Amino acid sequence: MNYWLFKSEPSSWSWQNQLKAGEKGEGWDGVRNYQASNNMKKMKLGDYGFFYHSVTEKKIVGIVEVIKEYYPDPTDIKNKFGMVKVKALRSLPLPISLSDLKNNKSLSNFQMIKQNRLSVVPVTKQEWKEICKMANLKNI
Repeated sequence: MNYWLFKSEPSSWSWQNQLKAGEKGEGWDGVRNYQASNNMKKMKLGDYGFFYHSVTEKKIVGIVEVIKEYYPDPTDIKNKFGMVKVKALRSLPLPISLSDLKNNKSLSNFQMIKQNRLSVVPVTKQEWKEICKMANLKNI
């Protein structure tokens, strides 16, 4: 299993929207960055990801699961980019702010901090465990 972080502006697609999508999930469309797109190409069914509210909130608020691997993004009229489909698994008991992430020394190499403009980034197993611990999350 691999781990990821998905960033979304709450005004475009919020954690509440993701929760409302339920078991059918929602396609992670609109990604127009090659590196973020390549990250999605590596995703497999059952991979987990953190759901991060960017811009105004700047915090990890939930966990999603990849339920459909990379496929063409119908919002891309040039047919260069694709998307994956994710469903909400659970909200974090304690959302984790960007400043909390930056202040944790064991996350100093976290890709999201190093490339903060990238909308989809990998998360190492160690980083995943540390962030789950910070969020008081067990059994994930």
